[in-house]
Amino acid sequence: MLKTRIILVVVAAALVWLIFLLPKAVVENESQLKEDAPAEATSPAGHREIPANLSESIKDIRSQYGQGATNEKNAIFADSLRNLYTQAGQFDSAAWYAEQTATFFNTTESFLKAGNSYYEAYTFAMGSEKQEKMAEKTRTWLGKVLASEPKNLEVKTKMAMTYLSSKAPMQGISMMREVLAEDPKNEFALFNMGMLSIQSGQYDRAIGHLNKLLVVNPNHIQGNLLLGVALMNTDNKEKARKQFEKVKALDQDPAVQATVDSYLKDLK
Repeated sequence: MLKTRIILVVVAAALVWLIFLLPKAVVENESQLKEDAPAEATSPAGHREIPANLSESIKDIRSQYGQGATNEKNAIFADSLRNLYTQAGQFDSAAWYAEQTATFFNTTESFLKAGNSYYEAYTFAMGSEKQEKMAEKTRTWLGKVLASEPKNLEVKTKMAMTYLSSKAPMQGISMMREVLAEDPKNEFALFNMGMLSIQSGQYDRAIGHLNKLLVVNPNHIQGNLLLGVALMNTDNKEKARKQFEKVKALDQDPAVQATVDSYLKDLK
């Protein structure tokens, strides 16, 4: 039970930036990123309904997309649809439209939007086949950004993360180490290295990465939580207890409180 919960925490932690920025209810739509545009927006059973205003806006812009408009107008419509589908939590559709925009405008900014959209779709993808497809797309578009902005460490870290679920995980680890060599205080990279160390059972190494993270940002919620998990698994029970109590004080979210309480119960 404990091991299962740790894995779930690690997976959840990988979504840290999305947890705060995107809707909490993830909607998986029906599109499979074929050559044609994604199907109309739907809300599958078990997920929150798409707000009426978003649904109407999507239908309105989709009706104009591809209906004899100029390529530039279609690209502008596609960018609007990317934004709306992101708000709706339909990340694969958002990525498809972001790709259409990037293909037309051919700018670093549009490449970044496409790469980030595919990274969101990759992060929430259900099933290894779809995840790998989204990962490949992420690397394609973020790779274009990195080619013109080799110092963009956030882009490099996201690319590194997509390799970790592929057949070349060490390439991802190598890229992450390159980021930290260039910026030892990079929160994104430190957090993910800590998370990956926990995932592989290297708890002492995780403690090292997470302690460095918390020097940079003492209030990093997920970093504090994972540090407690790592301490718990190295039999530092008293330190783990204090760490979990710190998380409870930092975040009053009921889900966080319940998770921490379950760990504290195991420490008794």
